[in-house]
Parts: sequence; structure tokens; C-alpha cells
Amino acid sequence: MSALGDPTRRAIFERLAEGPSPVGELAKDLPVSRPAVSQHLKVLKDAGLVTDRQVGSRRVYQLDPRGIAALRAYLDQFWNQALAAFKEAAEQTDEEVR
Repeated sequence: MSALGDPTRRAIFERLAEGPSPVGELAKDLPVSRPAVSQHLKVLKDAGLVTDRQVGSRRVYQLDPRGIAALRAYLDQFWNQALAAFKEAAEQTDEEVR
């Protein structure tokens, strides 16, 4: 979660959700340099959220499905708790609420 705390990293992460991309493409329209994007990618990679592979002379980054699954499982626990609390509140009678 802390890897996504930085707005630039979130922007990179969101761009990678659209599909694999090299650093140069990710750096377009971002307010940071290409080397800075590489550093952000390293943080995301260390967090297990992205992977990279060599394609010719460049590295192509993409989201790591295992890391995304772990992130989703973490967030789902809160969603499930919220749904259970909503169900309990919705099933209360008027007398129980008073």
C-alpha cells in the first residue's frame, strides 16, 4: 500500500493497468524525468506490483497479477466487513434503531 502512496507512482500504476509499457512511454506527460520514473518503477517492482522484461534494447513493465491479487485480497477484507455491517444495519427493525 505504501508504494501507491505517492501520486506519481499511482499515475504510473494506473497507466500500466492499461497495458505493458516501456519507461519512455510511461514518462510521457508526467511531471518527472525519465530516470525518476525508473526509480518509481523500482519501488513498485520491489513492492511486487509490477514486473519487467527485456524486449530488444528496452525494458517493458507491466502489472504483476500476483501482486494485484494480494492487494485485492487485502482490500476485499474491508469491503466484506463493510457489506456485513450494512446488511446488519439494514435488517434492524425500527424498534431496534430507537
